[in-house]
Amino acid sequence: MRFVRYGNGMDPQSQTLPPPAANPAAQDIYLLAAHPNWRESRVNRQLLASARSVSRVDICDLYGRYPDYCIDVTRERTRVEAAQLIVLMHPIHWYSMPALQKLWLDEVLGYGWAYGMGGHALQGKDLWLVGTTGGPENSYHPQGYNRYLFDAFLPPYEQTAALCGMRFLPPLMLHGARTAPEAELTRHREVFQQRLQSYPHWPELEDLDSCPACEVPAVDRPETD
Repeated sequence: MRFVRYGNGMDPQSQTLPPPAANPAAQDIYLLAAHPNWRESRVNRQLLASARSVSRVDICDLYGRYPDYCIDVTRERTRVEAAQLIVLMHPIHWYSMPALQKLWLDEVLGYGWAYGMGGHALQGKDLWLVGTTGGPENSYHPQGYNRYLFDAFLPPYEQTAALCGMRFLPPLMLHGARTAPEAELTRHREVFQQRLQSYPHWPELEDLDSCPACEVPAVDRPETD
């Protein structure tokens, strides 16, 4: 799995960024921003502001829209169906996603709609993780206190995409979000905004395989369990 690192490893200014998409469809990107406390956000709040400046992006502030954790599944599915790229933007909490983001997956990506018998609503779309970690990149190492390379925590995201017939795009991560210099945050935000503007014309996507097919046999999902 290729893992795009900006902030603690790869310098985005050393790469040639693709030009903006010539004629992007109206709001063909659905961004799910999940942060339990925006006041304490140093990076994600800036990314959210940048995304709001890109007209093709439809934004859902999950904690702002659903403070009672009562997700409008019909509304969410309609917005997902209208998009080609689904973005999960959030800080990494306990090596995974915030609780409301997980609930969104549980309720919106239902059997028979997102996967399984008759579940083809997401087939051919793309899923992109844009995440931040509090710990620096070197903490995600066998000799670091997180004990694993960060890639080890990505399979649940990748397999969620695969089960729904989506491509899992190389994540955009910023490690050490609490201590990264302001110049680094600015570069990271610029890359994020440019990626939104230029999707799907990213050089690395040319080498990605097509969406996988993970067929769920009907016998594996009886009416009751």
